[in-house]
Amino acid sequence: MASDPRKTSSTSQTLSRGIRVLEVLADAREALSVDQIAEGLGVHRSIAYRLIRTLEDHGLLVREHAGRFELGTRLAALAAGIKHDLQAAALPELTAVANELGMTCFVAVMDREECVTLVSVEPRHAVASVAQRPGSRHPLTAGAPGRAILSQLPSEDWSREVRETAARGYADSQGEVIENLSSVAVPLPLRGHDPAALAVVHLSSTRAPAELAERLKAAAKAVRDALGG
Repeated sequence: MASDPRKTSSTSQTLSRGIRVLEVLADAREALSVDQIAEGLGVHRSIAYRLIRTLEDHGLLVREHAGRFELGTRLAALAAGIKHDLQAAALPELTAVANELGMTCFVAVMDREECVTLVSVEPRHAVASVAQRPGSRHPLTAGAPGRAILSQLPSEDWSREVRETAARGYADSQGEVIENLSSVAVPLPLRGHDPAALAVVHLSSTRAPAELAERLKAAAKAVRDALGG
């Protein structure tokens, strides 16, 4: 049986635990104490504290006034470098769609078995909009963006829903990822990139999914053109 490299290398185990600290804080969406972070990692408080101090030294964590820790702004700078060309090309289109439709618009990308939000824009003047934070993730098999991504992969393992997405050129979902939220997504195939999707998420709409999809398709074409096809 092959050994787990995280258990045989102290260096990789430390790195893995440091990444887990960031994930625990991202999932919490609030500042946490050392004890809470240690509990989330399942390690002793002293181990958690050493990891926290290292991440703090690099600006990836910051200590707030009550002595708890939250994600640092340095992470935003690092995130901006992820698929920078795609983010830069997509941002104007996301902004236009979000403000026109009054819905949060975002690009989702494939990360192994998950669908991850790369960049998102909330509408400027909407009474109520949905936050779709970059880094949010869920299984590829759940929700419209995931199916829009899966429709670009080889068809051998397509589900009925993915086949329908490929046939009509868009996917829609209601309450699959988060209860009461609906989404419409279109494929965003890009040369040199893994399959992606361009999507909106909303609480309610008088517009039909097909109408939303047509607007998203136009935005997806503009993003592809900006990136050279």
